[in-house]
Amino acid sequence: MTPYQTLQQQTAEQRQWLLDTPVIRRALAGDIDRATYQAFLTQAYHHVKYTVPLMMACGAHLPERLEWLRGALVEYIEEEYGHQAWILDDIRALGGDAEAVAAGRPAPATELMVSYVRDVIEHGNPIGFFGMVQVLEGTSTAIATQAAEKMRDGAGLPADAFRYLESHGALDIGHLAFFEEQINRIESAQDLQAVIDTANMVYRLYGAMFRTLGQAADDAHTSEVLADALV
Repeated sequence: MTPYQTLQQQTAEQRQWLLDTPVIRRALAGDIDRATYQAFLTQAYHHVKYTVPLMMACGAHLPERLEWLRGALVEYIEEEYGHQAWILDDIRALGGDAEAVAAGRPAPATELMVSYVRDVIEHGNPIGFFGMVQVLEGTSTAIATQAAEKMRDGAGLPADAFRYLESHGALDIGHLAFFEEQINRIESAQDLQAVIDTANMVYRLYGAMFRTLGQAADDAHTSEVLADALV
């Protein structure tokens, strides 16, 4: 069994727990309203904006024996830089307040996900960062493009509000193949275990984030109603 196959096998349970999240199933059926989609984009902004900083931190902490992996990070950084701006554009296309989102604070699960991965990089084994890559790239490949198409057609959302999702569905297919190549170069059992452990934790936190979207959408709707009432 290759290192990548081992990673897939040992994260299968947590990955399925994420994919079984009700809001993901609804998205794949096109049954998502504007408020819930905007709530997703809001949380996406608050973790995507840390993707490149986390990559840079990982590269800085990798030991010399993993120099080849530092080179892979350079490629990742070039392709991931600035994607949070796409999310803000999608929020604007929905009629949302992108500036308020950027100035706001993420949901606890989103904040904890970023903090956990940062802690792994700085105080654990920095290669564990690639567990987060496993979760985010793999989930995007599995659902992003399909969910975007279903939501746009089924929920009648603006066609120009899906740049982030649509680009990542196609883009991450190539990323995932590259990611598999890098994982299969891992020789240390301890390094591979660090990736597995981080992936399993991020699957749980990312799943928890999705499970908060319904409440976030309800809160946003309530705020809009109150704002309209005060006008």
